[in-house]
Amino acid sequence: MKFIIATIKPFKLEEVREALTAIGVRGMMVTEIKGFGSQSGHTEIYRGAEYAVNFVPKIKLEIACSASMADQVVDTIQKTAKTDKIGDGKVFVLDLQQALRVRTGETNEDAL
Repeated sequence: MKFIIATIKPFKLEEVREALTAIGVRGMMVTEIKGFGSQSGHTEIYRGAEYAVNFVPKIKLEIACSASMADQVVDTIQKTAKTDKIGDGKVFVLDLQQALRVRTGETNEDAL
């Protein structure tokens, strides 16, 4: 099993969700986050005063899937979230040791 963590631009969320659902992803966790990387940040003007925005809004996706499906999930996220502009995001793939569905007690692949 694999655990995939991806950061994407907020306006790409629905498009990515639809693409992942189409390839058989049955669920994911979504969190609104702020961060910075190559994109750094930017300055904005509010009521005539300029201030620095050091953290950029992003969406974090967390997806648990079978090892055989991980490459397809990563590829789908990459193709769908890509805008060819700085700040498109990152994808991390980790090994997932164990999963448990609380309601039924199913474990590992059955819990996904």
